[in-house]
Amino acid sequence: MNRNHPPVEHPRLDAKTTEELMDLLNQSLVDTLDLAYRTRRARWNARSPDSWGLNLLFDQLYGQLAIYGDGFAERVAIAGGHHLDTNHAVGSAAGLIEYPLDALDGTLQLGTLVDHYGEYAGGMRRGVRKAGKLGDQPTADFYTIVCHAMDKALWMLTAHEDV
Repeated sequence: MNRNHPPVEHPRLDAKTTEELMDLLNQSLVDTLDLAYRTRRARWNARSPDSWGLNLLFDQLYGQLAIYGDGFAERVAIAGGHHLDTNHAVGSAAGLIEYPLDALDGTLQLGTLVDHYGEYAGGMRRGVRKAGKLGDQPTADFYTIVCHAMDKALWMLTAHEDV
């Protein structure tokens, strides 16, 4: 991750653990911003008989991801770190599978987002475990909140696949 600005030591954690926490949180921030943009792209490009319903769903999911992006950025700031939040940083550090630019059909958009949300949810579950191992329970709790929301998002996305 970005080593130009070493993190300030977290008040409850040693310097090495704080750095590991910053790497975890910044990767989650980058992946959240990347998934939010992918969700917005799906809204702009989905073409299907249920375009209106998909647009509403994608808007809701995008707004939710924006809130979680803020949450990850705040966790970084609380721990004294610096965010990877520029478009360049997101593009170069994003950990999600590549988004197919030719997926314009509503069914393809949904299938692609189901895959991406599933991958993202897996990362959030790893975040719960790692934050807990690092001794930062408030961060582990935040990851848990995001996991619950992603479970619901996946349920909603897969429900629309059958429409």
